[in-house]
Amino acid sequence: MKIHQSSSPHYNKRLLPIDTLVIHYTDMPTTEEALHWLCHPHSQVSAHYLIDEKGKIYHMVAEDKRAWHAGQSYWQGCTDLNSCSLGIELANPGHSHGYQPFPEAQIDSLLTLCKSLQMRWDIPSSRVLGHSDIAPQRKQDPGHLFPWDSLAKEGLGLWPEQLSVGRKLDINEALKKIGYETVSPSHALLAFQRHFQPQKVDGVANHQTYSLLQGLLNL
Repeated sequence: MKIHQSSSPHYNKRLLPIDTLVIHYTDMPTTEEALHWLCHPHSQVSAHYLIDEKGKIYHMVAEDKRAWHAGQSYWQGCTDLNSCSLGIELANPGHSHGYQPFPEAQIDSLLTLCKSLQMRWDIPSSRVLGHSDIAPQRKQDPGHLFPWDSLAKEGLGLWPEQLSVGRKLDINEALKKIGYETVSPSHALLAFQRHFQPQKVDGVANHQTYSLLQGLLNL
């Protein structure tokens, strides 16, 4: 795995041990523009890695440093995901510039990188997340086109079976138990759908939604 250096000045000291991977998209027209912005002295944003559409990996912040990629965030009680996570940006125009599927070469490099990081830092599968999972009221990346199921097959993230439910779950409580912040239940449900029910990202629960929630709770 070849890594290219493109250093960002935006980092500080970690406050927590690493236990999470957060996947983003750049939401910018080109990789060059994204790299320029993430490394620009005045941007105040960064990530540990960026992967372009052809699978080229750029390393911007040392893993033992706290990059500024998550912003205001929450997962399973943690309110400072920057301090406990590694951030990976995927070059993609995003919803602002013509959202596109993620190329196979890009996902192949992501899998290789994530496996290496997971092994190095002993990151559990349950804490391989998207930006929208940890900031559902603000973010929607990496979005419904991201292949979470493919990552889960490689042990990176969870993918639930659809289980029968005899009665409707309390969706808010289920989302909270999984890890989502539920201050805004509708945003939390949308984030869940982007990750686990990408063919139905409308904020309306159906039988499949309940089945997937139950499947996750049973993992």
